[in-house]
Amino acid sequence: MSAVQQETTVTANPTADAESRATRLMKRRSRVRFYEIVIWLAAIAAYFVLPSKMLILTEIAILALFAVSLDLVLGFAGIVSLGHTAFFGFGAYVAGLLALHYIAEPVIGLIVAGILSGVLGLLTSFLILRGSDLTRLMTTLGIGLMMAELANQMAWLTGGADGLSGFSLNPVLGLFEFDLFGKTGYLYCLAVLFIGTMIMRRIAFSPFGLSLKAIKGNPMRAAMIAVPARKRIVTAYTIAAVFAGMAGALLAQTTSFVSPDVLAFHRSADVLLVLVIGGTGYLYGGILGAVLFTLVKDWLSVVTPQYWMFYIGLILVVLVLIGRDRLARWIEYLPERFSKSKEEGR
Repeated sequence: MSAVQQETTVTANPTADAESRATRLMKRRSRVRFYEIVIWLAAIAAYFVLPSKMLILTEIAILALFAVSLDLVLGFAGIVSLGHTAFFGFGAYVAGLLALHYIAEPVIGLIVAGILSGVLGLLTSFLILRGSDLTRLMTTLGIGLMMAELANQMAWLTGGADGLSGFSLNPVLGLFEFDLFGKTGYLYCLAVLFIGTMIMRRIAFSPFGLSLKAIKGNPMRAAMIAVPARKRIVTAYTIAAVFAGMAGALLAQTTSFVSPDVLAFHRSADVLLVLVIGGTGYLYGGILGAVLFTLVKDWLSVVTPQYWMFYIGLILVVLVLIGRDRLARWIEYLPERFSKSKEEGR
């Protein structure tokens, strides 16, 4: 076929040509980036290089899953939530109660906690469909506060202020027993983080994820091109609740303890700060932010136990005033392949 005939064919089928270009764009956006491979290899290497730091590495993995779940609704749908801890804490209590009274298998408890947290997310998602960002902020905050008060008042079920304790878990999949050094716990949490991130990554870089970004950018324009904004928001909010509940379940299973602290407001504030540090809209910001936030907090709490929160606040102010773009210019000095991957991932 000559070049003229090819041009005529393309011109005669503009819809097919547009679909072909869209397909190529989606494939290019969804392919695995170099920096992603580096992150996961570093997480695996930490198991061998830092054998005495398993507990803090486990904490990072749990916080990262929590942050990535929030990024799905904040970074892609543009919904700011101060009550995401409601699903985190609910998942923790579900996993703790299952292990205490019914099933001590960690994977089953994890799945059940995720499903029930998703149901809670679905039931509460309709409360955030109306109003402005401020209305949604206050609504989600109210949901989190109500859940915290319920956990405190229903002492017959949750243990109240004393929390749930005295439960133990079976080996993961009947093969890997939890140890005092936290090695099994870290690998377990890392595996869940990896699977959860891959699932949310697939969602984020699918047509569904692109529609969420359209809603975030301009809800009215998205509605004009027949994007069902309400359904998309409800679906994203529910999926995020599933993985937030799983993060809470991991905390309960690795510590064998659940208290009302899992529903405290500071957890919602912390996870938002994690995303401020790591960036939103590409999921891995939640992982990088969790690493930096946890390590800095741990270091500052040792160096200055009384004033570490002051320095965390100072870091936040610097990020806001100077701007992420200026602070991120160090990436220009990295290898070209990494720089391009980072830019395309955003």
